[in-house]
Amino acid sequence: MPTLASNQVRHLRALAHSLKPVVMLGQHGLTPAVLAEIELALAHHELIKVKLAGEDRDERRAIAEQICEQMQAANVQILGHNLIAFRAKPKDSKIVLPKANKPKLV
Repeated sequence: MPTLASNQVRHLRALAHSLKPVVMLGQHGLTPAVLAEIELALAHHELIKVKLAGEDRDERRAIAEQICEQMQAANVQILGHNLIAFRAKPKDSKIVLPKANKPKLV
């Protein structure tokens, strides 16, 4: 999974604010069909919201980690039942990330 700097995460969260979930996990959970839909959505949009099922916060977090790991995507944020995931296209990327902040020396 790619790692993002804090300013890049902020930028992606701002872009994702107006997005609607493009994939919703149902009662059957994370199936191969759902993973295929997430793959298509990431390939087309780069930045997506996924509506996670489940009442338990730890369960939703585990599902989000599994999605990001299998899709080679960065977990931008988990907010309630929504996962924001980002995977840049190798060519023709629509989203331009700001340069990573350099750590400050104290």
